[in-house]
Amino acid sequence: MSSQLYDEIGEAFEGFKTLPLARYGEVPGFLALVGDVTGRSILDLASGTGFYSREFKRRGASHVLGVDISSAMIDAARALEDRDPLGVDYEVGDVAELRSFEEPFDIAVAVQLFNYAEDVATIERMCRNIHRSVAEGAEFFAFGQNPDYRFDGPSLAKYGFLCESLGEETEIGPRVRITALLDPPISFVANPPSREVWEKSLEAAGFKDITWVPLEISAAGVREHGKEFWDDLDGNVPLTMLRCRA
Repeated sequence: MSSQLYDEIGEAFEGFKTLPLARYGEVPGFLALVGDVTGRSILDLASGTGFYSREFKRRGASHVLGVDISSAMIDAARALEDRDPLGVDYEVGDVAELRSFEEPFDIAVAVQLFNYAEDVATIERMCRNIHRSVAEGAEFFAFGQNPDYRFDGPSLAKYGFLCESLGEETEIGPRVRITALLDPPISFVANPPSREVWEKSLEAAGFKDITWVPLEISAAGVREHGKEFWDDLDGNVPLTMLRCRA
């Protein structure tokens, strides 16, 4: 799967969150979607270097476990924890083969988890494992590529990213190349799921009340760059969010 790709990125991954679309869209949008986490236990899947794991702990979560398939990502997350101890736990793990936990979590989150699954069966297995890991009625929040994104729209370069179709359709959805315009740029091929694959996989695992939540630019982003700067995203945002209940 994607462990080797991310092993080569390591701590540079933290830079993604500084790019305009992430800083003023993804981060405030996803944190607002998850909402108040005070006293809640959180399972952060595809946790990367622990950006959201740390943020949830700062916001009062009782226990946060970050799980990522890349050992380099987990090493980077643990190094950041050592520098600024918050009490976040991390472990290397493949969500498709996720271990069982003694206590179910109150909340599960996943940012760009499903982009690198080999087939629909793998996504279905991931969803079943997530459902098994949370308490009855617990919410699962996901963030990923917008299945309705049109690749012929204006470039996203000024927002810090490129998202290009590779012209190949798979059973999961279109294969795409995503580039984060860091210095140097980081580019990787992903296979984000179609809307149908998302919904069917979650429903088959037992999740209900599936709700798509469009990503919007924060007021701070409008203040910083002006409303016109964001016009190219109007009606064609490349990212979206989703919530559902176990």
